[in-house]
Amino acid sequence: MKPLTQLAHEALAKVLEPGDIAIDLTAGNGWDTLFLTRCVGSTGHVYAFDIQTAAIQATQRLLEQRAAHSAVTLALASHATGMDTIPVEQRRQLKAAMMNLGYLPGGDKSIVTQVASTLAAIQAVLDWLQPRGALSILAYTGHPGGKMEADAVHAMLRTLDWKTFEVIHHPAKPVDDVPILYLVYKKSASP
Repeated sequence: MKPLTQLAHEALAKVLEPGDIAIDLTAGNGWDTLFLTRCVGSTGHVYAFDIQTAAIQATQRLLEQRAAHSAVTLALASHATGMDTIPVEQRRQLKAAMMNLGYLPGGDKSIVTQVASTLAAIQAVLDWLQPRGALSILAYTGHPGGKMEADAVHAMLRTLDWKTFEVIHHPAKPVDDVPILYLVYKKSASP
């Protein structure tokens, strides 16, 4: 089986095109931000948020080292409040977003994503997402609070209108302490 991070990248690569707008809601060490910049190309724009200065710095370094050519806006903010930094006209063009729940790999494990801000960020993305756009949510459940956050995300996604959204999760049958990848696709607008 492929790593869940690879499945997330493959899924979003199918919906993103040069010139698109994308968001990395949890910049972490910058790998998803870099991936998104490569998908949207030099004419696109990527917004990346994180609550830790170390994460924003790591992302900036990675983008510089890998010569990312897209416009990137980095913000020291939570995945919920960072959404306020995106201009209204670009919110309406959102094609894809990614979030990894939990803590910064290699960082302070006591600083983790929180249920309330996670659900607020998901709702904002779903409200803004363009038809045929996608959101990936990788929920790490093996840390304190991780399973509770994953359960809250799962409960929220179950309430989505199936006529508007399609939700797929890997593994198909979640197992305790195993990460879960949710892929949320916004369906095409009705003819």
